[in-house]
Amino acid sequence: MTETPRPLPEVKPRHFPPPPPLVEKTPGLWRRTPPAIFPPMMGLLGLGLAWRTLAAQPGGLSPVAETILGAVLLLYAFGLVAYLAKPLRRPGVVVEDLAVLPGRAGLAAMVLSLLLAAAAVRPYAPGLALGMTIVGLVALAGLGLLIGVLLLRGPEEGRTVTPVFHLTYVGYILSPLTLIPLGHATLSSVILGVTVVIALAIWLASLRQLATRVPPAPLRLLLAIHLAPASLFATVSALAGYPTLAMGFGLLALAILVALVASGRWLLAAGFSPLWGALTFPLAASATASMLSLGTPGLWIGTVLMIAASALNPYVAKQVLTLWARGQLAAKTNAATV
Repeated sequence: MTETPRPLPEVKPRHFPPPPPLVEKTPGLWRRTPPAIFPPMMGLLGLGLAWRTLAAQPGGLSPVAETILGAVLLLYAFGLVAYLAKPLRRPGVVVEDLAVLPGRAGLAAMVLSLLLAAAAVRPYAPGLALGMTIVGLVALAGLGLLIGVLLLRGPEEGRTVTPVFHLTYVGYILSPLTLIPLGHATLSSVILGVTVVIALAIWLASLRQLATRVPPAPLRLLLAIHLAPASLFATVSALAGYPTLAMGFGLLALAILVALVASGRWLLAAGFSPLWGALTFPLAASATASMLSLGTPGLWIGTVLMIAASALNPYVAKQVLTLWARGQLAAKTNAATV
């Protein structure tokens, strides 16, 4: 007797959903504004101040500087509103942004841009500029304390010194750009002395790390930040009336710049990324420093550097802000969402 074979049960095909898209659409306005928008804005503010420095020389083009600064101040105000919409909804999102390196660099640049904005508006509204400087210094101190606590509580491998430390712990050196013209020379000299000590410690720690291990290609761009403190020390020393000190720091900044240019192919090996914002402000700062600290040769060197910054900084800002407009920048930099 033969048995009729039972029909096999029908197997339904399993559904494997596609991976989430790189561009994520979050509900609401500005719920994932990335802090990475601020380093290129900081570079544009530094570029405008470099043009203003050149305008102080005979034959300078003052309207060019003020036009750049006016446009970038509006851009920065828009970016500031767009980012602050996040912590106004949920304050803890700031801690989440600080958990990643692009977030730490971006938030530090956001605060430092306020100090640069104060220097930009100082000729027109000294009282407002002083208020902005005070707010910027308080915000920078709070940010540095928060980052320090997060690093101490985090894993040990995450406590390494990075060039971003200059932004957080040496960034106070931007305040004398406003304080010295307003008559606060003594306070500016104290800030100069303290930040030189901190920057020296960061430089030495970074040199030691660079001698023992090679940074990964995407993070090499951050080494350009080492140029900014030396440039600002030269600028502040010149404004404070220390020409010999200014020349020393100006030559140091020039040496760092030459080393960076010589290793340019190695620094840019990973191609374009939002971290290119780290190139912008140091280049503009070195242009200003050369003009103020190195005499007549420095004026020519600074002009060349300023022309280079006039090409690089807007390009980087356009690329980064385009990524933001397309919704890609937040995903590329792991920005937090509210």
